[in-house]
Amino acid sequence: MTDVMPVTDTALVTLWCRASEARRVDAIVDDPMAVRLVDSLDYDFGKFKLSADRQDLALRALAFDNAARDYLSAHPRSTVVALGEGMQTSFWRLDAAGIGHEFRWLTLDLPPIIELRQRLLPESPRMSTCVQSVLDFSWMDQVDDRDGVFITAEGLLPYLEPSDSLDLIRECARRFPGGQMMFDLPPKSQALLAARPRLWTILRGDWPRTPFSLTVRELAELADSVPGVRAVHDLPLPRGRGLLFDKVLPKARGLPIDRPLRRWIGANWPTIATLTLLVFGS
Repeated sequence: MTDVMPVTDTALVTLWCRASEARRVDAIVDDPMAVRLVDSLDYDFGKFKLSADRQDLALRALAFDNAARDYLSAHPRSTVVALGEGMQTSFWRLDAAGIGHEFRWLTLDLPPIIELRQRLLPESPRMSTCVQSVLDFSWMDQVDDRDGVFITAEGLLPYLEPSDSLDLIRECARRFPGGQMMFDLPPKSQALLAARPRLWTILRGDWPRTPFSLTVRELAELADSVPGVRAVHDLPLPRGRGLLFDKVLPKARGLPIDRPLRRWIGANWPTIATLTLLVFGS
């Protein structure tokens, strides 16, 4: 068993949720690498007190997979840049998705995460790492963008200050024309709560603050306010399991009930409040 200190809880809780989902007979995501990682770690995952049927983080991972697969199908030799990748195992899920084995992968994260990934995850000549902050934009010099770039920021932007998140989006749009970027954001109410540290501590304990979020309308305005952003797509949540995720949400898409329902879902499952895909102009 491998000790994980000082890897953050935010990286480990998403891993645990995906592995728990992948172990189910009726799993919505196939993630054997996540199962392998959880089984190899000396860590008390029970401290999270999460339901074994919590599917929101697995659905988020599936949404990112779907968007990346669409891009890779059209740009099979492109580079996927996983910003703040944590203990995600997206590369192996996509490599098994029938889109070929020519795409390249760049993981960008801080030293503890990279060190743990290098110890526990298999190597691939198509994978490389960059050990630095996402806000040190020199990482962009390492990206081979000749055949396209797909940037993922799964579970990352909410933890950055608003100005830093927007600067990151602007610089990606400037540097990678023809590429795409996907990210998720919690409800705007959670960012407003994060602006009040004392109240945040009372309600959320020592969980890291999430000061950045945008409404769907504010996200759409990025196409006008950020040079290089050609289109903004508000992505639907993939079909899940149970009445809400398998029946209600897919049928509500585009109807008047859609927004109120998604706001309610965002209040209960903040990780799936909004899923956004930016298309950068060429």
